[in-house]
Amino acid sequence: MLRITSPSNEKVKRVRALLEQRKARRVYRQMVLESPRLIDEALHFNAHHPEYRLLFAFYADPTPRAQETLARLQAAGVPCYEVTPAILRMCTEAETPQGVIAVAPIPELPWPASPTFLVLLDRVQEPGNVGAVLRSAAAAGAEGMIIPPGTADPWHPKAVRAAAGAHFVLPVRPASWTEIPSLVKGTTIWLATPGGTHTYLEVDWREPVTLILGGEAAGPGPEAQHLSHRTVRIPMARGMESLNVAVAAALLLYEVARQRGWIP
Repeated sequence: MLRITSPSNEKVKRVRALLEQRKARRVYRQMVLESPRLIDEALHFNAHHPEYRLLFAFYADPTPRAQETLARLQAAGVPCYEVTPAILRMCTEAETPQGVIAVAPIPELPWPASPTFLVLLDRVQEPGNVGAVLRSAAAAGAEGMIIPPGTADPWHPKAVRAAAGAHFVLPVRPASWTEIPSLVKGTTIWLATPGGTHTYLEVDWREPVTLILGGEAAGPGPEAQHLSHRTVRIPMARGMESLNVAVAAALLLYEVARQRGWIP
């Protein structure tokens, strides 16, 4: 039986680094999965992409649901280490740990050659919002998400939890502002802003589009504003000035999906 009882174990240190440091996630190209559901999504992805085999898992007092996932991990040949409850608490930031976590390679899905529906998050600094938008974008049929400088790490633990497996279906591309024009080439760029010229119901979303969403605190930066000359807004009553970016994203993304006939 594989067991770890020391918090100074190298694997424990690796998990802690991946939880706490963007640099570690970037260098190792790895992320932490903190729930059975996320681990199951990763195992399903790995079944179709053998190169993305999970590296290892920790467990302690697993719930019945976690025990099922643990059996799948073991069947897939993933090293599973029993740890003390204290060590598992060190290795997760989830509010309600379920007894198992795993470390997985960060997926690098191919970017679409001729994209028709992209999302760019500019200066969205809350990782949970990044993950929530990623989840909505995947559900609405977006083909890729662009992360420029100044936006929270899409593989931050909060983002991974909020995305609920979307990282395994939607390409996510960190990119500099000099790289972005080539990624969005061939699409009409719409910038969502409270003072937008058009309401989101007036826009023809059936053409190839890139939708830029800015953080609700700072809003879109000058690079994003320079990239787009078309602006869109969500009408609001009672003098409200803005919506949470995840809520705004869901409204806009599902209007794109509706116009394209992907949903009734």
